[in-house]
Amino acid sequence: MEIILKETVPSLGKAGDIVKVANGYARNFLLPKGKAVFADKKNMSRIERQRASILNEAAKERDEFDALALKLGNLEISIPVRVGEMDRLYGSVTNLDIANVIESQGYSIDRKKIQLDEPIKTLGKFEVPVKLSPDVKAMVKVNVVPQESP
Repeated sequence: MEIILKETVPSLGKAGDIVKVANGYARNFLLPKGKAVFADKKNMSRIERQRASILNEAAKERDEFDALALKLGNLEISIPVRVGEMDRLYGSVTNLDIANVIESQGYSIDRKKIQLDEPIKTLGKFEVPVKLSPDVKAMVKVNVVPQESP
């Protein structure tokens, strides 16, 4: 089935692209969620009229992501954790922990955009990738330190 994407879908394409997908994927996911419309003549002509505004909006969004990536690249955060003997962590540092600390710094980042292959289980300094959009990525410096005892 051919559809026109109304918004960028990472695995398919960008807004305004005409793509072929499985019928079930289109009917059960893309169309009900408003991410796409059928690729008929009426929708094709409407998308052509809206293409300029879609491109302007995408460029503006890209500029915002680039600015945020620059700010996040300069950000260095510390996450205090409880440690036991030989500096072993109780638990681990996850993308949710990192997102909470970044949010406390004044930046709103969805935890799903923080790309940890696996949780951090040791003390030290790490560079954690944050994928803001399909083509904009930032590296946040995370310092995992022992929590001070009361």
